[in-house]
Amino acid sequence: MSGVGPVEPGEDTHVRDVPQPRPRGPLALRYDRHRRTVLASAAALVVLSGGGYLYTSRPQPRPAPPPPYPSQAVDLVYVAPVTGSPSTRAAGYSFTVLLSVHSGPPVTVTRLTQPYDGLSVTTSPAAPFQTNSHSARKIVVTLRVTECEKAPRNPGLPFLDVTLRNVRAIEAHSFILGSRYAQDLSQALEVACSNDSR
Repeated sequence: MSGVGPVEPGEDTHVRDVPQPRPRGPLALRYDRHRRTVLASAAALVVLSGGGYLYTSRPQPRPAPPPPYPSQAVDLVYVAPVTGSPSTRAAGYSFTVLLSVHSGPPVTVTRLTQPYDGLSVTTSPAAPFQTNSHSARKIVVTLRVTECEKAPRNPGLPFLDVTLRNVRAIEAHSFILGSRYAQDLSQALEVACSNDSR
């Protein structure tokens, strides 16, 4: 084969059809004109939605533990009897206790009572009163015999009922003040009721 002329397909070859451009609508033409803006907006939307997902699915910090119940944060300890003039002793048996708040928020004593029908209780300071955390307060408790028949003769483990309140709860709790308190209370009741029987 010699000569110059158009190239003709050989065996097992085919002429490839070149696709003709399709007519484009107004939306496609607008996309062609604003392609960079559309792609930048789409990329920004993907980044924002990915960031929002990561932000909402991040690990949350653990909430602070709740403050302790008031009875778990307070100690009430018998200190000693209050000594004074005979007229003071005749008015009742007075003693001091130490209320300590060792943790948590301030604790308020809303009520302080005792379980015996034959005795009445007053405190100084009068309830309600508040004690701050990591501090202590001395309380003077005065027991008066109202009826000797209902007063205990030999209390084994006498206790005080104290109603405590803090931001978490209100609790009624009984505090056993120990053997020294039991002995001092027994002696005071014996003296008060022996004077009463005369």
